[in-house]
Amino acid sequence: MKQIFSRDFWHLPDFMKNERLRLVALLLLGLSLTGTIMAFVINLVWGFVILLLVLVVIILAYGALRQITESTNEYLSDLSYRIKRGEQDALIKMPIGVLFFNENAEIEWVNPTLQRYFGKNDVLGKSINEVDEQLAQMIVKYKDEKHAVEVELHNGFFNLLIQNDIHAVYLMEVTHYAKIQQRYDNSRLVIGQIFLDNYDEVTKSLNDKAISNLSNYVTNALSDWARQFKMFLKRVDDDHYFFIAYTQALNELEKEKFKVLDRIRESTSKRNSPLTLSMGIAYGNENLAELSTLSQSNLDLALGRGGDQVVVREIDGQARFYGGKTNPMEKRTRVRARMISQALQELIHQSDQVFVIGHKRPDMDSIGACLGIRRIAAMNKKDCEIVLDQENLHSDIERLLSGLQQYPEIRNKIISPEEAMEKATKHSLLIMVDHSKPSISISKELYEKMKNRVMVIDHHRRGEEFPENPILVYIEPYASSTCELITEMFEYQSRETEPINKIEATAMLTGIIIDTKSFSIRTGTRTFDAASYLRSVGADLGMTRHFMKESVDSYLQRNHLIDRVEFVEKGNAVVAGEESKSYDPVVAAQAADSLLNISGVEASYVITRRADGQIGISARSNGNINVQVIMEKMGGGGHLSNAATQISGGKITDTTKELLEILVNERENEEEAE
Repeated sequence: MKQIFSRDFWHLPDFMKNERLRLVALLLLGLSLTGTIMAFVINLVWGFVILLLVLVVIILAYGALRQITESTNEYLSDLSYRIKRGEQDALIKMPIGVLFFNENAEIEWVNPTLQRYFGKNDVLGKSINEVDEQLAQMIVKYKDEKHAVEVELHNGFFNLLIQNDIHAVYLMEVTHYAKIQQRYDNSRLVIGQIFLDNYDEVTKSLNDKAISNLSNYVTNALSDWARQFKMFLKRVDDDHYFFIAYTQALNELEKEKFKVLDRIRESTSKRNSPLTLSMGIAYGNENLAELSTLSQSNLDLALGRGGDQVVVREIDGQARFYGGKTNPMEKRTRVRARMISQALQELIHQSDQVFVIGHKRPDMDSIGACLGIRRIAAMNKKDCEIVLDQENLHSDIERLLSGLQQYPEIRNKIISPEEAMEKATKHSLLIMVDHSKPSISISKELYEKMKNRVMVIDHHRRGEEFPENPILVYIEPYASSTCELITEMFEYQSRETEPINKIEATAMLTGIIIDTKSFSIRTGTRTFDAASYLRSVGADLGMTRHFMKESVDSYLQRNHLIDRVEFVEKGNAVVAGEESKSYDPVVAAQAADSLLNISGVEASYVITRRADGQIGISARSNGNINVQVIMEKMGGGGHLSNAATQISGGKITDTTKELLEILVNERENEEEAE
C-alpha cells in the first residue's frame, strides 16, 4: 500500500510513454467511464459498485504493468551487461585473432589469440611489417577484398578478413579443415593412357629376341616409374599401357615435367631402337567412364601433335602440354596415304558439292592445297569450289590469281565466303586444308553451317581447338606441307581423267618450297618424292620464282624489322615493330626466318602490329627450342620449329614483355630439369 501512495508510484510509467499503449489505455479508460456513468443512470447502488470495481481494476492493472515494466527493464539491463561482458570475453578468448592498427600501419591492439603467434614480444606501437613481414604483405595484398580469403601463414592456414574502414584484421585458423581438403584433393583419381608412338616402325626390322629385350626394357622402366609415384600400371597391348593414380602423384609428375619421356627416348636411342611415347591424362571427376573417354581424347591430341608428349586435362578444363621437344618421327606410310585417298573419293561421291577452304591470310601452301583438292574432285567428276576472301592478299597469291586468268575453268571456281554460304546444303562437303582451328578459317560461319560434314587435311600439330565431329582427319605433323600430303593422293586417282595441270603443279611445288625454306627444314624423302612428281607433271621453276618474288616494300620492311633485332636470353632473337606501323604477316615471318641465319641464334620472334589491328608474333627455331610450346602459352600454336599467334588488343611493348617473361621461365625450367 505504501507503494500506491508514494510519489514514484503516481508518475507516468515507462510503458505509458509508448504512443500506441497510451492510446489503448485511454480508450479502455473511456469505455470504463462510459460504463460507470450508464450504471449510475440505471441504478445509483450499481453505479457505486461498478465505479469501485473499475477503480480497483485500474489500480491493480497499473501496479501489475508497472511491475512487469520494472522486471523487463531489469532483465534487459542484465542481458545487456551479459552481452557486453560476453563480447569483451569473446574478443579476448575466442579462437579468432584480432588486430587493430592505425593509419601508419602500427599495431594498436591485439587479442591474446593473435598474440600467441607473435610470442612474448611486445608488439603494441610497432609497425606490422616489423612484427610480421609476411602478415604485412598479406594485409596490403588483400586489403580491398570484401570476403575472407584463405592464406598460408606461420606454417598453417587461416581465413583472413580485413576491415579497412576501422583498420581491423581478423585471422581464423582453418589448418585442420585445409588439411582435410588437401587430403581429399590429393586422393582424387587420375586415369592415364600411354602409347609407344613408333613401336611398330622400330620393331619391324628387329628379330624376336631384340623385340623381346626392347619390350621388357620399356615395361620395366615404366613399372619402376609407376612404383616411384605409387601408381597402378597395366600393359594392355604391345604398345599401349593404362595407369591409375592420385592427383598428388600427378602434381609431382607435372612438377618434374614428365622426365620419363626423355629417359626412355634417350635410353632406347642408345640401343639403336629410338622409341618415343605419348600420354593422355584426365582427372577432376568421379565418373570413371568420363575420365577414361577424356584420357583417350587427350592421347589422340598428343598423337595428333606429333607424339613424344603428354596432354593433361581436367574435366571441362584447359589442356596442359609437356614434352614435344623433338621433331616428330616420320611414320606415315603409303598405305595410309592410299586409304585416305580412297576415303576422300568416297566422301566426294557422296556429296552434292564440295567446298575447300584454307586459313585466313592464305599462303602458297594453303592455296596450293586448295587447287590440289579441286583437281582431285575434278578427277572424280565432281565440281569443287575454292572459298577465298580476295581482300588483303599477299603479293605471291595475287600473282598466282593473275596467272589463273588463263585457266577460266579454275578461276571461275574461286568464290567468296558469302557465295559459299548461299550454295552450301546439308549434303555438301567442306574440306579444311592447312589448318584445323575453325577460328582461323577464312569463313568460320561456313564451318558452323557445315560442321557436321567436315574433313581436315593439315600438317600442323593439332591444337586443343578442333572441329567437333570431323568425318575424316588427315593430320601428319611430320610432313613438310599440306601440298606434300595432297600430292601423294594423286597417285591413287583414276588414270583415265585429266591429270593435274601446269599452274596447279607449280602452285603446289611453290607451297612445298616455301614451307621447307627451299628444302632446308622439315624435309624427308617423301618431300622430294612429291616435288619430283610435281616436276614430272609440268611444275615450272621459273614460274615458282616469279610467285616467290618480293615487292620492294616487302623487302624494305623485312630489312627494317631485322635492323630492330635484340638478342636476349640464350640464343633468342626478338624483334618488336613500331606501335603505330602495321606490317604484313608474311614479311614478319620472312624476317623471323632470316634471323635464324645469324650465328648463335636458335630461335627468333618477330612481334608486329597487323593491318587488322591485332598483334602478331612469328616464331621460328632451328629445332633446339620448341617455339610451339611458347606460342601456345600466348594463345597460338604451330610446329616445334615454326609457330605463331595473334593477340587482340594490348600494346606491342606489353606483348614483348610477356614474351620475355615466358622465355626466362622456360630457361629456368630447363636449368631445374638439368
